[in-house]
This record gives sequence, C-alpha cells and structure tokens, in this order.
Amino acid sequence: MEVFTTDRIRNVALFGHGGAGKTSLVEAMAFLSGQTNRMGKISDGNTVSDFDKEEIKRSFSIQTSIVPIIWDHTKINILDTPGYFDFVGEAEEAASVADAAVIVVSGKAGVEVGTKKAWELCEKYKIPRMFFVSDMDIDNASFRQVVADLQELYGKKIAPFHLPIRENEKFVGYVNVVAQTANRWNDKGEVVPMEMPDYSVANLELCREALIESVAETSEEFMDRYFGGEEFSENEIRQALRVNVTDGSIVPISMGSSVLAQGVYTLLDDIIKYFPSPDKRSCAGINATTNEVYQADYDFSKPKSAYIFKTIQDPFIGTYSLIKVNSGVLKTDDVLLNYHRDTESKIGKLYVMRGAKAEEVKELHAGDIGALAKLNNARTTDSLSTKANPILYIRTALSTPYTCKRYKVKNKADMDKASQALAKLANEDLTLKVVNDSQNSQTLLYGIGEQQLDIVVSKLAGRYKVDIELGKAKVAFRETIRKKADVEYKYKKQSGGHGQYGHVKMTFEPSGNLEEPYEFSQTVVGGAVPKNYFPAVEKGIQDSVKSGPLAAYPVVGIKANLYDGSYHPVDSSELAFKVAAAQAFKKGFMQASPVLLEPIASMTVTASDKYTGDIMGDLNKRRARVLGMNPIEGGKQEVIADIPYKELDGYNTILRSMTGGEGTFRYEFARYEQAPDDVQQREIEARANKLVDIEE
Repeated sequence: MEVFTTDRIRNVALFGHGGAGKTSLVEAMAFLSGQTNRMGKISDGNTVSDFDKEEIKRSFSIQTSIVPIIWDHTKINILDTPGYFDFVGEAEEAASVADAAVIVVSGKAGVEVGTKKAWELCEKYKIPRMFFVSDMDIDNASFRQVVADLQELYGKKIAPFHLPIRENEKFVGYVNVVAQTANRWNDKGEVVPMEMPDYSVANLELCREALIESVAETSEEFMDRYFGGEEFSENEIRQALRVNVTDGSIVPISMGSSVLAQGVYTLLDDIIKYFPSPDKRSCAGINATTNEVYQADYDFSKPKSAYIFKTIQDPFIGTYSLIKVNSGVLKTDDVLLNYHRDTESKIGKLYVMRGAKAEEVKELHAGDIGALAKLNNARTTDSLSTKANPILYIRTALSTPYTCKRYKVKNKADMDKASQALAKLANEDLTLKVVNDSQNSQTLLYGIGEQQLDIVVSKLAGRYKVDIELGKAKVAFRETIRKKADVEYKYKKQSGGHGQYGHVKMTFEPSGNLEEPYEFSQTVVGGAVPKNYFPAVEKGIQDSVKSGPLAAYPVVGIKANLYDGSYHPVDSSELAFKVAAAQAFKKGFMQASPVLLEPIASMTVTASDKYTGDIMGDLNKRRARVLGMNPIEGGKQEVIADIPYKELDGYNTILRSMTGGEGTFRYEFARYEQAPDDVQQREIEARANKLVDIEE
C-alpha cells in the first residue's frame, strides 16, 4: 500500500446502535473507492469488516475492525465498531484513537439508545462528529423525524448538509444545502443535476440560514458582513464550516442508502472536507526520564512513539498489536521500547489491517493507524517509543465488567488449555476478566453482559476446541454467632499403647470484628492445660473457622477463650488438644445462636428519569434498600442502593429490558449483613451435603 503523510490521513470511527447499518456503509465505501469489486452482504457473511466466525454466524459486529479507504488521494482509516452494548470496550478503544466520528442512524428505526451512547462517547473523547442517516431507500424512512429528534436532543448545532428528494415515495436524490443544488442518481448510480423540487425550496432556505448564521459566528469580519447583508462564497462557507465541525459547534447530517451506495460518495467527500487530519489534533504523553509533558501532536519530525489501542489474537490470522503512531515515522527494522514491560522489540514488518487481511507497508507516518506482529509481551494500552526518548501515554479507561458467571471446564483434561485460551481472549478484550475465587472453590468470568460471555463460550469451542459451561456464581456467605456459649469437650481415645487425651473448657462469643475470622485468648490458671498445648488449641480453632458448622461457609467475628481443661502426662498430645478444640468450637458455635451473613453491594444505577420508578420497584423486589437519587446531566438519574450480592445475578439483562438498553450500573463490596431467615434456611438446606463431607 502507498505511504500517506499525516495531512493526507483521516481516522474516522463509525458509531451507532446495533443494526443501524455501519458495516453495510463500510461495504459501500470500499466498493465506491475501488477497494472491492462488489459489495458484500451481512446476510451472506462476506463483508470486509465482519470477518470473525462468530460475527458471520450471528450477523452482527462483535469487534472493531479497520478498513482503510483511499479517496481523493487521502487515506481514511475507518474503524467499524460494534453497536451492541456488550462490546462497548471495542467502541471505547476505537474512540481513543479516532480523530472524528460518523454516527450512523437508521432512517427507519430513528434515534435509538445506541445513538445517544455514541454521542456521549464522542463527548467524552472530544471527537468531531457528523451523522449519516442510512436506510433512506426504505419506504417508511423519515429523515425529517431523525433531524427533529436530534435537534431536540442536542440543539441548533445539528445541521442538515443535505435534504432528501423523493419521487413517488422513493428516494431518488438530494439537495446540497451548501451548494444550493439538487442532484439525482441515474440508473448507473451516478449523480446528475436536476431541477430542485418546489417542496425542497422552503426547507433549503431554513437549513441554509442556520448554516450561514454559524458561519458568521466564526469571525468578527464574517459577522459584520452577515449583518451588512453580504453573501458568502461557497468556498468561504466550507472553510468556516470546517472550523465549526472541528470544534463541535456544528454537527452535520447527511443521508443515503448503503445498500444502493447512494449518498456515500458525498459522505466520503465531506469526511475529507470537514474532518481534521491528525496534525490538527493534540496528543500528549509523559517523558519517563524527565517526567515532563511530551507534546507529540502527531508531528512526523519528532522522535518516534506509538500507542497500542487494540490486540488481535487469532489462531488463523496471527497476533497483531494495532497501533496509532503519535509522533515520528515508523519504519521496518526500527527498535521500539515498551517502557511498561521493560522490553525492546525490533520491528520486522509494518502492516496495515484491512479487515482480516494484513497488508505490508514500508513506513507509517505520525497519525496513521497500523499493526505490528508478535511484539514481546505487549498489551493493549501500552506505549511504544525509543530508548533515548521513553514516552508513556495515558491508558484508555475501558468500561468495568460487572456481569459475572461461574465457569466449569466440561473435560477436566482441558483445564490448562481452557485457562490459556481464556487468557488470550482476555488479552484481546480488556472488558473480559477471569478471577480465581479460591475461597468459594470457583473460577469466575466477568464481562459487560451475558451475550458477550456466551460468545466467549462459543469462541473457546470454535477457536480452541475447549468446551466450558457457565453457571450462577456462588455467593460468598459467612457464618458468625450472636450470643456467648460456654462449652467443654474431652477427647479420649484408647487403642493399645499410648492413647489420645485432650480436655478443654472454652467460651465462644462475638468479637465484633467481622474483618477477622477469630480472636484467640487463654486464661488458664494452675497449669490445668500446659502452655505447650496452647498453640494446638488455637490451631484447632484456626482450622475450624475455614468451614463453619452451620452451612460450611467461612466463619468470622469469633472470640475464643480457653479457660480450663485437663491433660494426661502420657496420652496427651498436640493432636489430641487440636481435635478437642475443634469439637468444642463446633459445639459452642451451634449453641451461640449461629447466623449466616450475606455480602452487600453498594450499587449505583444510571438511567433516564422516566425509568426510575421501574428501577426502584425492581430493586425492592430484590431485597435492595434504595438510599437516594442524584440528578445528573442529560436528564438522567443515579439511583443509589444497597443490594445483596445474591440478587445481582442476571441484573444486567433485566435493567436493559426495563430501560430499552439505556440503563447502566456499577457496584462494589460494602459489608456483610445478617441474612433473612428464609434465605438462611435455603442456604443451610442446599449445603447440607457439604457438612457431611466435613464430618467425614
């Protein structure tokens, strides 16, 4: 592939609700630019950007793919992101390196939750954006409604650059608001001039007046000319609009049909005209040697540095670190330092990804997006630079996974294989986490949502030939006591020769400290129990609190005191006193009003104000205590509640169902509380077999 300088590069992310038409738009772009000789279809599983087997099987995107489009001597790196919320990490990775975004909205479905989330993502990363309304070839598509809804949400900055022309209820052409011309598509798909329909004239005047007002506000000179009644030239309008689009004060809307490749030619032109090249954006890191700010700013003349924003680990296409060059010019045989890993790697070859295909290039200029193969120990969000100028860039903050499932490997012989495969998938997707919960003898899989975890199961089976099954995670209950018990236990065993003898008198009561399993003390007087057996008594307690006598859960908050007992000069041993203490613990625990404690999470649920009633009603059903609400930007509310961990299973799915996919939540461990009687009884019955095992 040809080498492109920074000013001839555009990095554009495609965002939008799932099913809005992002992948189909990429197909139309690739076809019109001559990258492909025919347009693929999602239904046929032959699109450029949806190449993963899971994407083909499910007919939707699950990972961000890069498709470079060469248009008007400019390279447009299109980052096609998934629209489904379970894969928000992929969209966040793309946003971290995009210099602009196109938010795709279906003209048929209209503004959806994914549209709003895309806007919020652009706001977070301060990305210039425009809207593209797809599906305009469908009869009931309404461009006017989409514009009205967007203007209601985001105000006057929403500006149509084009207006649709329909004949006999069919989409046949468009009005260019800037140029004040009307065009239609002929049978060959070419744009030809046409007379402007009468019904378009009034709309054109309204839209153009709004644009001219925005142009006038870009400078005092333009403002004076505007109030003086002067006309601006088309070139002046376009130059001013580029400033407006770059700073976000205007967000253009265009439209078309991806399936028919209509409106896409104009969209590509507008991307080049109005979106900034990387050198018009800022980018800064920290020099690890001097701790000073390093203003990279995609300057090709500065020392080399790059940022790894995504990792691909596929057994079929290999391992690639996807990078954005933040400064300098990367060339083959360059040696790059990964300061985070304290490793240097020599670049064998430089690549540009085109969907699943890696195309070799000689060099990558600042601002460009490319790929490096098999970097030593490199991870997503690592920084690359030269040893003489070590640079660290801020790591992208990806969404935290809160959906949790327990997983089991079906074939025990595949345990190691499954562990290695999951590590690769987690390296590829940072919103996937594997946690070994040794206390509850389970391995947990965390993700953004259940659909993501289901796809992980499918990938393990398809890619790595490992079968796992997901189940409900065990909740980490605890056991404690509420009263004081005074018990005695004598362990006596005779079997020929030396016997076993240990005799203890102990009290057990609440310690008041649920952070620690137990506190041990002794108040023995007169040598009833020799000092050398005190450690054995404590060891008996120490072993016993690991699995309590109520439901075999760990014990917390116990204060044990050894105050009396007796011993035998021949038969007593450390083992005998350890067993006596353990049995005394079991007896005393059950006499001291034992209870189960359940973990409580402090949770925050965020959604539009109109959903708060449903959210609070559902939380009450889940034994949660709603503590309050906080209004936040965008007409949303934060509902703050304490909720038992046991009630969190499946909450992500329920919340999305209640809020149309809009609601999000986060939580963290707060404390342990006594479980209600019914919950406690169910747990004790369910774990009765665990107690049998312990006694044996």
